[in-house]
Amino acid sequence: MTTPMSRRTILGAIGATALPLPAHAAPASLALYAGGYNREGGHGLLPLHYRPDTESWQAAAPVADAPDASFGIRHPRHGLHYLVQEGADGMVSAFRTDGDRWTRVAHVSSAGADPCHVALDRTGTALAVANYSSGSVALIRLDPATGLPSAPATVHPHQGSGPVTDRQAGPHAHWVGFTPDNRWLWSVDLGADTVFAHPFDARTGTLGTAQAALRAPAGSGPRHLALHPARPFAYLIHELANTVTALRVGPAPTLTPLAPPVSTLAPGFTGKSQAGAIAIDARGRYLYASNRGADTIAVFAIAPNGTLTPVQTISATGRWPRHMQILPRQSRLLVANQHSGTIDSFAVAPDGRLTPHGPGTAAPGIAFIGLRD
Repeated sequence: MTTPMSRRTILGAIGATALPLPAHAAPASLALYAGGYNREGGHGLLPLHYRPDTESWQAAAPVADAPDASFGIRHPRHGLHYLVQEGADGMVSAFRTDGDRWTRVAHVSSAGADPCHVALDRTGTALAVANYSSGSVALIRLDPATGLPSAPATVHPHQGSGPVTDRQAGPHAHWVGFTPDNRWLWSVDLGADTVFAHPFDARTGTLGTAQAALRAPAGSGPRHLALHPARPFAYLIHELANTVTALRVGPAPTLTPLAPPVSTLAPGFTGKSQAGAIAIDARGRYLYASNRGADTIAVFAIAPNGTLTPVQTISATGRWPRHMQILPRQSRLLVANQHSGTIDSFAVAPDGRLTPHGPGTAAPGIAFIGLRD
């Protein structure tokens, strides 16, 4: 199977960048980590240090207690990192960090197969999980005082299928994120061509019966959703159709297309490809989408009305760009190229365009890049 994303939107799902700061205002070295697949050469979670000023990388010893960690997020209050472990018996682990030392402090079932995405609610007391192969969403209650799981996961199966029989014979939950008012959980389902909305009660930590927030075009295979940081817009990337749809949010939790989907592929491309990651800069001016197979990054300008205009398509400089991380202050976009096992760096210009920058670093089996702090 193929899975996500990128890490951080207002929902906790994508990365963000800010206006470039003077060199003295940016940290000399950034603490990052890479998660990925053991079956593709990974050895667990890989702590990394990156210096954008010199484009130099340093890796610490892999964390063996995090095999097949295909996505993770950090609790903003407790500092814990929650990582999915993608497999037939899906797991979610919580880690505490002390420099490059990662200690697993909790290890619980995701109540499904192949968990591939997680999200925290606004109160930090509920963790949602997308179980890809079993086509379900799980909710794990967290202790408000510690951030540790306080009860087993409750599972909420999706229903539906699509016309692409080898990928859409049943539901495949691929992304989860809470709405800004914390009253709903969105879940993007590749198999059902649907974005579901589950009523969420933060007081009791429970989900209600799901409804369709958006029916995507049949066979498009929606993968990830990214929310605009300032306006009521969202952007849905479709893995199977290699497109992005601009959406208006509201009334909550509905999503309404603003315009027809736009292709993520360069004009004239005729090979096989699958759209992957999606990210928006902190000012909400540019959107980035990755293409696995074409092995490119597409750049779009976001208009004031929320619609998209192509700006650039550039090589990912590696194979199978699965995830992207926009660094907060360094005007850098990092790309996790899964099949080449590399992290590749791009400078981000004021007009949103990308330029390859630096030699990158090895990260076997990489699935995502996270910020440690």
